[in-house]
Amino acid sequence: MSASLNLAQMQAIHHTHGPSLVLAGAGSGKTRVITHKIAHLIQQGLLPQRIAAITFTNKAAAEMRERARQLIGRSAKDVLIATFHALGVRLLREDGHTLGLKPQFSILDSDDVLGILKDCASTTDTATARQWQWAISLWKNNGWNAATALAQARDDDEQLMARIMQRYEERLTAYQSVDFDDLVGLPLQLLRDHPDVRERWQQRLGHVLVDEYQDTNATQYELLKLLVGERGHFTAVGDDDQSIYGWRGATLDNLRKLPQDYPDLRVIKLEQNYRSTSAILRAANHVIQSNPKLFPKTLFSELGEGEPVRIIDADTEEHEAERAVARIQSLRAASNPPPAWKDFAILYRANHQAKPLEKALRRANIPYKVSGGTSFFDRSEIKDLCAWFRLWSNPDDDPAFLRAIAAPRRGIGHQSLAQLGEFATRHKTSLFASLFNQMLPAAINARALAGLLEFGRQLNDLQHRASHTQGADDAARFLSDWLAEIGYEAFLRDQSDTDAQANARWNNVLEFCDWMAERAGGRPDPAIAHLISERKSLLEVAQTIALLSTISEREKEQDMVTLSTLHASKGLEWPHVILASVTEGVLPFQPGSADSPLDEADDPEAAARIHEERRLMYVGITRAQRTLAVSWTKRRKKGRDIITARPSRFIAEMQLDTQTAKENPRDKLRALREEFARKAQQAAG
Repeated sequence: MSASLNLAQMQAIHHTHGPSLVLAGAGSGKTRVITHKIAHLIQQGLLPQRIAAITFTNKAAAEMRERARQLIGRSAKDVLIATFHALGVRLLREDGHTLGLKPQFSILDSDDVLGILKDCASTTDTATARQWQWAISLWKNNGWNAATALAQARDDDEQLMARIMQRYEERLTAYQSVDFDDLVGLPLQLLRDHPDVRERWQQRLGHVLVDEYQDTNATQYELLKLLVGERGHFTAVGDDDQSIYGWRGATLDNLRKLPQDYPDLRVIKLEQNYRSTSAILRAANHVIQSNPKLFPKTLFSELGEGEPVRIIDADTEEHEAERAVARIQSLRAASNPPPAWKDFAILYRANHQAKPLEKALRRANIPYKVSGGTSFFDRSEIKDLCAWFRLWSNPDDDPAFLRAIAAPRRGIGHQSLAQLGEFATRHKTSLFASLFNQMLPAAINARALAGLLEFGRQLNDLQHRASHTQGADDAARFLSDWLAEIGYEAFLRDQSDTDAQANARWNNVLEFCDWMAERAGGRPDPAIAHLISERKSLLEVAQTIALLSTISEREKEQDMVTLSTLHASKGLEWPHVILASVTEGVLPFQPGSADSPLDEADDPEAAARIHEERRLMYVGITRAQRTLAVSWTKRRKKGRDIITARPSRFIAEMQLDTQTAKENPRDKLRALREEFARKAQQAAG
């Protein structure tokens, strides 16, 4: 095991009897350290089920689980490898009854939350409700409830949001539901207020490892402290230079607090980078050294100097996109065999910057995918349909019930749903099952009861018809009749801001129904084929709905150039990277209404924003393995205007050699083609 590890990695792995902070620089092998430490803990006699490794994404958890399995075999399945939210679900499923939650509580997604907030305020203003949603999420991440938020409110707007939060909390309790923030906040409340539960979990977990520790928020840190207790048998793995999620509650205060809360904390730095060339790392180190340091470190590489980092200037965003394409073409032309398309990534600050890049790539017939955008299966209209399909398969799915009954609305208000939720809790049944309880008429008024019973009858009828619908034509006819029966197109048009938006959303619905019908007609996707019998009823197809995310993610295996936001690129790497629009006002980002550049010297808030933007630049640079180009535009769009622009301050901070850095990709491509033509002529002669 030790042959593939360097000295610092070995120190991190073998420190097991106290708290440790592993400062893992970009590309320094942090996942290797975590999985090897799990193996070492098991070798030292700690039972696998007493080890927890906490990650920030399901993808990271799956990767860690697989690498642990390769290293330690079957024991890996007993290690608790999960996200903070998945760990919270486990805590609440086991002990949530202490807080009044039934084990089958519902987890609401972002759209469900948005709908409830709009109901709480009796508004249809989605943009304002989204602002409330973000504010309430940040409050929850800071450990606040509605009462705290009301006490801390600084103005009328915050008082209004706090009151809406209070109504929102009441609705969640009535619906026996939680949101994603509650999956950390409620376990924290559970462990903090119930010593018996806290002691049991502390005894259960002998060592806790936390990946991407710099991304933790205030409640996650407090939860970690309660899980590990005073013994502090934990390993926090993170990098203060890659903290880029301050806007969603992540705080570097958690790194500052560790040495104070755990005086015997062992700090171990992983500074050897196994990803990038020295030229790329030197640029990264130069940029990040301008930030204040919590734990100073300098990355180094033994992969050689490599190609110089290149700077590309362009007149406009369209010109920049053309030059990015020319660079990709020239790098492919210069190698035999040429690099695969998937070896290239173009990274940018915001989603809207992808448009000119997409146009240029399409014009050049270069295959690409956009990462970090909205998945087809994440669109609200598709989630509406999936809620109905989930209910056909499992009528006891309460989140699906709450979504389907409101899409479209049928005159059943939140008070009636709250009464139904209270009734279901009291009788320990699902919302759907409660519809058929003989005692329900005494709990709900007659008008709402009629609507609820009609919804239940409709679901039973649809489930029966779906189970007898076979073949593509039958399925297509059934789905068309069903959409007409529930009036979904009219509902969509009522919910959309413009006709164009309504048409686009309705086309998505039709496309999805065609997909369902095709699967019922004998052409199942390979990812779900083994789960559908030869009969292929529409109900059987609906029962595979949970695998849709798997289907949509298969594009990642295809040979395509990646377009991605810098935030979405974190944790990934490519041989060849282009950072686009590294222009002052874009990166670092400048709010649209501000005219003067952000000054980190005189304004502490501006300084904090610049520091995070600089870390974002550092993350972008360190995604590159072999070559890196940074481009900027002399003019850029600001609202409806075109303004003169200048290179980002971060380009100067890279301290590149001006003689070798500047590149014109089109000239390079032209020179390569001339060279090939000359060689071909010589060969022919």
